[in-house]
Amino acid sequence: MPRCRPRCAIGLYPDGNGHDLKQALAAWHRVDAKQVTLGNGSNDLLVLLAEAFLTPGTNAVHSEFAFAIYGLSIQATGAAIRVAKAYAADHAMAYGHDLDAMAAAIDADTRLIYIANPNNPTGTWNTAEQLRAFLRKVPETVIVALDEAYHEYSRAVDCPDGTELLASHPNLVVLRTFSKAHALAGVRVGYALSHPDVADMLNRVRQPFNVGIPGLAGATAAVGDAEQVARAQKLVAEGAAQFQSALPSLGVKVHRTAGNFVLADVGAGNAVYEGLLREGVIVRPVAGYGLARCVRITIGTTSQNERLIAALSKVMKDHRG
Repeated sequence: MPRCRPRCAIGLYPDGNGHDLKQALAAWHRVDAKQVTLGNGSNDLLVLLAEAFLTPGTNAVHSEFAFAIYGLSIQATGAAIRVAKAYAADHAMAYGHDLDAMAAAIDADTRLIYIANPNNPTGTWNTAEQLRAFLRKVPETVIVALDEAYHEYSRAVDCPDGTELLASHPNLVVLRTFSKAHALAGVRVGYALSHPDVADMLNRVRQPFNVGIPGLAGATAAVGDAEQVARAQKLVAEGAAQFQSALPSLGVKVHRTAGNFVLADVGAGNAVYEGLLREGVIVRPVAGYGLARCVRITIGTTSQNERLIAALSKVMKDHRG
């Protein structure tokens, strides 16, 4: 008996190439579809950038306290890692990217720079003026990967939209994801916007079917979904205010954030993490980033935040004990 080929709903990309999603993203961002590269989450694209532009004998720059994947991606290529010092703990943007220090780290062998804006796990950000000044200093031969995974949560502060700088900086690559404000983390879809020549390089090292059809369908439906993004932004803004109001009374310092999480100075990050785990609450310890005093707390619903606050109150009391 012959097998029946499954029928594919209109627009669900039977070849898996993501043509419709690329077209939708190009229209949304007002760029050419040749400037769009799809990834299995933006994490995939961070790795592809390293694979495309780094070799042994070259180097890449990232900031202290930046997303851990940057260093891992660089290391895997055999290139050298140059880590620029971040702002000090007493700076107005404590632990944030010092773009002057990052510019000073560039040398003749630098091929790639990673900037997270906002940054994970610190929640810090660089302003439009700072970013423009930095880009003017970077040689055209150096690719600047601007990781904007948390972009939708940063609109209340002076955190720029990197896509507006693409036309004037051919060496700029802006990365976005559907995993955060669009709530599609499980289907793993991210994308990069860049000069067509850079996109061509990324597509040479990209796996041909790196995004599955369910992800392509979900992401295409999510492009331009302002209602979902607004819901996420409202929830995060309310949750951040909830933490800022409640946590200082527990002896916890809550750093400013432009993400959907807060960096909380609890005095002894690993001990508090383990104490919260025993209470059934999971946060992220960040000692591995050099932030041993802190934990990173994802902002949830009001009831989830209340549970965290209650558990943290108990753990901090026990910790001071």
